[in-house]
Amino acid sequence: MSDRPEMFEGVDELWLDGEFVDFEDARIHVLTHALHYGTGVFEGVRCYETERGPAIFRWEDHLERFYDSGKVYDIDIPFEPAELTAATEELIRREGLQSCYIRPIAFYGYGPLGLNPSKAPIKTAIGVWPWGAYLGEEALEEGVDVAVSSWRKYSSSQIPTNAKTTGTYVNSVLASLEAKGNGYTEAIVLNKEGNVAEGPGENIFLVRDGEIYTTGLAESILDGITRQTAIELAEERGYEVHDEATISRGELYTADELFFTGTAAEVTPIRSVDDNVIGEGTKGPVTDEIQTAFFDLVESGDREEWFRYV
Repeated sequence: MSDRPEMFEGVDELWLDGEFVDFEDARIHVLTHALHYGTGVFEGVRCYETERGPAIFRWEDHLERFYDSGKVYDIDIPFEPAELTAATEELIRREGLQSCYIRPIAFYGYGPLGLNPSKAPIKTAIGVWPWGAYLGEEALEEGVDVAVSSWRKYSSSQIPTNAKTTGTYVNSVLASLEAKGNGYTEAIVLNKEGNVAEGPGENIFLVRDGEIYTTGLAESILDGITRQTAIELAEERGYEVHDEATISRGELYTADELFFTGTAAEVTPIRSVDDNVIGEGTKGPVTDEIQTAFFDLVESGDREEWFRYV
């Protein structure tokens, strides 16, 4: 019997340092630098089954952020973007997937184990696997119950918040564990000033009086690509979007609607915060319109510049 997690059942191969390798052979040394110090960068990308076949959503945007994240940590990814693109497309074909989650990662490998990683080799890998709704299929319709975490989001003066770094996600892990341990589906994390930052793996949007607010980059958030997509879809539908907003904790409780966005979470309504019901406690009309527009887009693949067909 396989001891793999269920999500990886049926995955045959991964791509590691320029080669396709059997799933069980994709291994690293226990003294890998990134394992000890969190010195890696990664992306999460979705490939959707569209009317024209499998299509990677906003791949170029994710890839650009991947390389930019590497620059912050002097991780010089030893493959050109075209090579990673070709490897990803071939991996999806080899796995026979019509839709999937894609995880590119680059990290300092096995080498000297001091804090300075400069003499450690850069390792690069890509995995693909089927992954449904991150917060649950029912959450897309019914919404999720969340709690404000006691853990704060780190400031960009401490660790760069514009880079998607492996080590910094311990912050998200702590917030998520706390929320789930207290019976909630997900957390909301405040920044060091006590204002709303984001979810552990999601950006957050607030609807009030027909206008949309989302926390700005100065609030210690990652500029999510699904966040950018939701902003554009909302503006195209005539909504005024305040995308550099500062949102206080109290504003969460009195919002007309709240929703998360993210590659994994997609567009997920929030029905309560700290047991305070949001709006009518159901998916609100603005959230529904943005969510519908998002899924219509990724299922049709209509916007050529946002899709890469496999």
